[in-house]
Amino acid sequence: MRFFLTGILILCSLSLSAQKLSGWNKAFETASPVDWLIKPVETKAGIYQSADGKDIILYNGLLQRTFRNTPDLACISFKNPTTKQELVRSVQPEARVVINGKNYAVGGLTGQKEKGYLLTGWVDKMKIADSAFHFKKYAVSDIQDEIQWKTSMWTGSSKMPTGKRISFYFESNFPALEGILVQVHYAVYDGIPLLRKWVTIHNNGNVKIVVDQIVNEILAVAEEESAVVGSPEKMSKPNGIYIENNFAFNNAMRYPLSDQATHWKIDTTYTSQVNYDFQTPCLLEVHPKVPVGVSLKPGESVESIKTYELLQDSYDRERKGLAIRRMYRTIAPWVTSNPIFMHLISKNDQQVVTAIDQCAATGYEALILSFGSHCNMEDTTAENLKKWKKLAEYAHSKKIFIGSYSLFSSRKISDEDDVIDPKTGKPGGAFFGNAPCMGSKWGLAYLEKLKIFMKYTGFSIFENDGPYPGDVCASQSHPGHEGLHDSQWKQMELQKSLYRWCNENGVYVNAPDWYFLDGTNKIALGYREVNFSLSREQQKILNRQNIFDATWAETPSMVWGFVPLTKYQGGDADAILEPLSEHLDAYEQLMMQYYGAGIQACYRGPRLYDTEKTRTTVSGVIDWYKKYRNILNSDIIHLRRADGRDWDGIMHVNPALKEKGLVMLYNPLNEEITRDIKIPVYFSGLHDYVKIREKEGEAKSYKVSRNYEAGISVKIPANGYTWLVLE
Repeated sequence: MRFFLTGILILCSLSLSAQKLSGWNKAFETASPVDWLIKPVETKAGIYQSADGKDIILYNGLLQRTFRNTPDLACISFKNPTTKQELVRSVQPEARVVINGKNYAVGGLTGQKEKGYLLTGWVDKMKIADSAFHFKKYAVSDIQDEIQWKTSMWTGSSKMPTGKRISFYFESNFPALEGILVQVHYAVYDGIPLLRKWVTIHNNGNVKIVVDQIVNEILAVAEEESAVVGSPEKMSKPNGIYIENNFAFNNAMRYPLSDQATHWKIDTTYTSQVNYDFQTPCLLEVHPKVPVGVSLKPGESVESIKTYELLQDSYDRERKGLAIRRMYRTIAPWVTSNPIFMHLISKNDQQVVTAIDQCAATGYEALILSFGSHCNMEDTTAENLKKWKKLAEYAHSKKIFIGSYSLFSSRKISDEDDVIDPKTGKPGGAFFGNAPCMGSKWGLAYLEKLKIFMKYTGFSIFENDGPYPGDVCASQSHPGHEGLHDSQWKQMELQKSLYRWCNENGVYVNAPDWYFLDGTNKIALGYREVNFSLSREQQKILNRQNIFDATWAETPSMVWGFVPLTKYQGGDADAILEPLSEHLDAYEQLMMQYYGAGIQACYRGPRLYDTEKTRTTVSGVIDWYKKYRNILNSDIIHLRRADGRDWDGIMHVNPALKEKGLVMLYNPLNEEITRDIKIPVYFSGLHDYVKIREKEGEAKSYKVSRNYEAGISVKIPANGYTWLVLE
C-alpha cells in the first residue's frame, strides 16, 4: 500500500495549478496522420484549453481526449485522429468510489437523453450531476518515472517514457465526506496513442474511513456490434480501444486471461440500442473484481490501480499486436532487457563454479540456480549468505550475472501462516490448494529474507515461481491485512512492492504471472510442462508453435522457453539432450529456434557442453545471436505457423536499424525443399526496394509490390533452417 503525506502533495499541486494552458491549435484538426509504428511522431503530448475556456484537451497527434470543465468536469470526447473514430457516445462520471459502504460519483454532467451518440451542442445544455464530488481545480506536470529502474544487463531500450500529466481535484460538500479529496489523474505519452488513468483518495478528515472500492474509469463507448438478442459475454467488445491495467494474475501467461479489473458492462440507460434486453456490452468500467476494502486513517491516502488505454486503428491482428508490443516497450522498457542465461541444476558449490566457467567460455551472460538446486534464498544465516556472496563474486569476476529460483505460493507453511478459506474458516481454498498468505508473519518475513539475501550476496536475478495469484484470506490475525475485506488488495501490494524493489535495485525478475507494469522482466511463453517429456523431434515443432503463438502481443524479450538438457517430467532417452555431444544437431536446432526468435530459453541441466565440439557449437550460436541481437530482439511478424507438413517461419522487423528485417525459415520435412515465399516488408519501412541476402551471402535487390511484399525463392535444408537478412 502506498500511503504518503497528503499535505505535501497538495502544496506542490497548488503551485502547478497556476500554470496557464496553451490554446488549442486548430491546425491539429487537419494534420496528416503519421504511421507511428514505422515513423517517429513529431507532435509531443500536450494539454490545451479551448478558445472559449470551457474545454481541456489532451492531445499528442495520435489521440485526443476532451473534458468539459464547467459546470463540472466530464469527458465529452475520446477521438482517434488517425481514423477520426469517436469512442464516447454518452457522458459519464469521471470515477466512482465506495466509501464506508456507500457509492459516490466523481464529477460528470447530466441531461443527455439520447445515449447512442453525443452531439457537441448538447453539452452546453447539460447541468451539474447529482455527484458527491465536484471539480475544483487541476494541476499539470511532466510524466514522472513511477519506478526508478536500474540495470546493467543487455537491454534493447533504456528510454523512459515522456509526456504530460494532468490531475483533476474533486471535493464534496456532503458532511459524511468532509475532508476527503479525490484526484483523477491522466498521463498522455509521446509518440503512441496511449494514456494512463488512475485515482487517488486522500483522507484529510479527522476520522478513519474505509475505501471499499475505486472505479477509476467509466467510459460509455460506441458498441462494436448491434444484435437484437444475445448475452454480453458472447457479443463483440469495442475494437478501437485496448485496455490494460496493473491488476492481473492467474498464471495464464496471457494478459487478457489474467486481467482482473476490466469490465465491459451493459448500459440500461441506453434505451435506443438494438438489443431488446439492453444487453450490449458498451460500458467500460475498470475496478478490481474483489473490492479494495482498505482502511484509511486521517492523513493517509490510497491509490487505485492504473489503467492504460491504447487506441487501435485496425482489425488486423498483427498490427494490433505490434501496437500492444510498442506500449510495453514505452511504459515498461525494462521488458527489453534480455540477458543470455543458463538454468543450472546444482547439488554442490563446485557445480556452480563449473557452470560459471562454462557460461564465460561460451558467451552466456547469466546463471540462474534452477528449482531443485541447492540454493535456498530463504536461508539468511551468516554462513549461507557468505557462501553465496563468494560464489556471486566469482561469477562477477567472470562477467556473469547470477541469481536463483524461489517458490512462494503452491506450498503449505502452517495453519497459522496459510491462507484461510472464508467458506470453511480453515487453511485451504487457495488458487493452488494450500498456500501461504503474503500478509502472514511468514509471508512478511519471506519478503524481507529475499531482499536481505539479494542485497548481501549481490544476486541480480530472481526467479519467483508461484507469485501471489490473488488468494483472499479470512484470517484476522495476520499483520499484513485486517481481514477478508482487504486481504487481496494488501497481498497484491506486497507482491508488487517486492518487484518494484527488485527493479529499482538492478535485480532482473522472471515470474510466471503478469506483473510487468510493476517491474518484472519476463514470463514463460506458455506450454505444458509434460510436453518436455516428448521426443526431441516433437519438441522442435511444438516449441516453434509456442513461440509463434506467444509473440502476437509480447516482445521476444518478455518471454522465455525451455530446453530440458536432462530428464524433466519423465520421458524416455529421446526426450533429452544429454549426452550433449550425441545430440548436437537437435541441441543446435533448439538453440537456433529460440535465439532466432530473440527468446531466451531455460537450458536446464548441469552443464552447457561436454566436449570441445559441443562448446564450439554453443559458442557459434551465441556469437551469431550477438551479431544480430538488435534485430532479433525486435518485433516479430508471423509468416507461417509450424504444422510439420511444410515450411514455417517468422520475421523480425525494425525500421530504425541497419538490418530492417531478419527472417527465420524452417523445414520439418526429410528432404530439401524450395519455396517461393512472399516477405511482408511494410513494417520494416522498406516500401519500394529491399536488399535481401541469405545468411552471409551476397544481397540482391527486390522490388516491393503495392501490397508491400517482396517475393523470393528459398532453399531450406531437410530437417533444418535458414535465415534471410533485409537491408
